[in-house]
Parts: sequence; structure tokens; C-alpha cells
Amino acid sequence: MSTSKSVARAEFAERRETISSFAREQTAADLAEWIYSAPFRLEYDVTVAAHVPVGTEPGSTAMLDALVDRGVTVLVPVVGEGEPGPLDWARYDGDDSLAPGRWGLLEPTGSRLGVGAIRSASVILVPALAVDKSGVRLGRGAGYYDRTLVGVTAELVAVVGDDEVVDALPSEPHDVRVGWALTPGGGWRELG
Repeated sequence: MSTSKSVARAEFAERRETISSFAREQTAADLAEWIYSAPFRLEYDVTVAAHVPVGTEPGSTAMLDALVDRGVTVLVPVVGEGEPGPLDWARYDGDDSLAPGRWGLLEPTGSRLGVGAIRSASVILVPALAVDKSGVRLGRGAGYYDRTLVGVTAELVAVVGDDEVVDALPSEPHDVRVGWALTPGGGWRELG
């Protein structure tokens, strides 16, 4: 991992810590509302892979519930034991279907679908600390998503705050770029 990525991660994480709980709640509501104006087809036969935002990450399960309301199947990641690798997936069936998993992340309690389940998704909402205008996503650094997203053909969307879409971020050859950003104030923004 490069030092410049470590510095950028620390700076963006520190900024998120300063956001009030009221502002976080408003951000979550705004992100959920944008689901209803997605530039992608979100109907009964579509699968979307998403994440359950935790801590200071933008969003909430309201975003997942909005997807379910649209009639899509929603997959949520499950972090396996051992070294970082591709993520496993399970179906999201509401708040009641979630329980703390590895590192306290909320994960579905239902059947695991395997790492290949991600290939059924046509849209993937990806957590990020920031994203740049060319699609470089700054994650937390373990590489789970980069390992998971290699070779997928879905629309990749980084879910970030409005001030977390920046001109440029440090990148490495293994980084998987995203094509979109979803922000609470600006909605869907195509990158690249």
C-alpha cells in the first residue's frame, strides 16, 4: 500500500468523523431518495449488490430498502474468515435479516450464495472513502472489493459524500475503477 493512499484514507476518514449525526441522517435519507431516479433499470428481474453502511459511511439500510421497494433482488456482502479475498454474498431481506459479522459489520443471516453471486448483479453500490473524476475509488485498504470486482460487467457506483468526489486520487494497477458516483446532494454522476 502506498503512503499517499494511507495519508488520503486518514484525511477522508477524519473528515467523516466531524459530520454531525443530524447531517448523517439527512445524507442517508437523500441517498435513499436518489434510488428512485437511478439512471439504470431497477425492476423485478434485476439484481443489485450493495453494502450496509456502518459507522461514518454515507447511507443506511434505507437505501437498501428503497432498492427492495423498486422490486429488485439485493445482495449484501459477507466477509469470510482468514486473509482478505473476494466477498461472499447473501440476500438482503430487511433490517431484521442482519446481524453483526466479522469486524462488527452487519451481514445477512440467510444462506450464503458464494463469491460468484456478484456476477448476477447489474449494478453494484460500492463503499468508498472518496472517488476521483476518472473513477479511482479509495477504499479502506484491505482490497476486498478490488478482489471481488475484477472482471464484473455491472455498473459500479461509489457511494460517497458530496465533497468526496475529487479531481484525482492515488491509484495502483490492481485498483478496479468505478463508472459512477452516488452522492446525497448531486445524485448519480457518471465518471471517466
